[in-house]
Amino acid sequence: MFSRRKTEMVDPAEALPGRSTPAFPLPEKHEVLDAPLVTDDVPDGLEVAVFGLGCFWGAEEIYWQIPGVWSTSVGYAGGVTPHPTYEEVCSGRTGHTEAVRIVFDPDRVSFADLVKQFFEVHDPTQGMRQGNDVGTQYRSAIYFTTPEQEQTARDLTKVYGDEIARRGYGEITTEIAPAGDYWYAEPHHQQYLHKNPYGYRCHANTGIPFPAHG
Repeated sequence: MFSRRKTEMVDPAEALPGRSTPAFPLPEKHEVLDAPLVTDDVPDGLEVAVFGLGCFWGAEEIYWQIPGVWSTSVGYAGGVTPHPTYEEVCSGRTGHTEAVRIVFDPDRVSFADLVKQFFEVHDPTQGMRQGNDVGTQYRSAIYFTTPEQEQTARDLTKVYGDEIARRGYGEITTEIAPAGDYWYAEPHHQQYLHKNPYGYRCHANTGIPFPAHG
């Protein structure tokens, strides 16, 4: 019963109530990049991308290394409960996925390149899991912030879906939806693998590179 509920999206009417203010304070600075951690006010010329691709520790580490990425954070997206805690998200009763929020310079790295990386570093066919990590918080997701991002996400999902189907994989289960509320995760989760370089990395993936396309 517990396992089944962990892989089924919670009915919003049954979601945990959460709270009206954050449950914890956040540091001002990013541990790796010369940027703030909390980026609710994005500098002019930069854009925001939000992805869910399994355990957010390894996902954030991948993206903070990409030239053109100004700041990253980990948090909870796509759910119902306001200001959730990690334990609440892991209960499966908030509706969130573990997410990485990326603030990037589109003149240096395109949203399309971030999406291609997204598909290469996790397995988008696994539904409510990544590898041995099972639960709705591990689902694959792209939360777009502009109509152009939505179109790019849908176009590239089809390209990669066709490629992996040709190689025997099942359908992509990636959720593509507007970016709603994003709640920053606890301080110890932020840049976790910088603080704990031998820590856990999931990185389940298909091993199939994103194909060249016109």
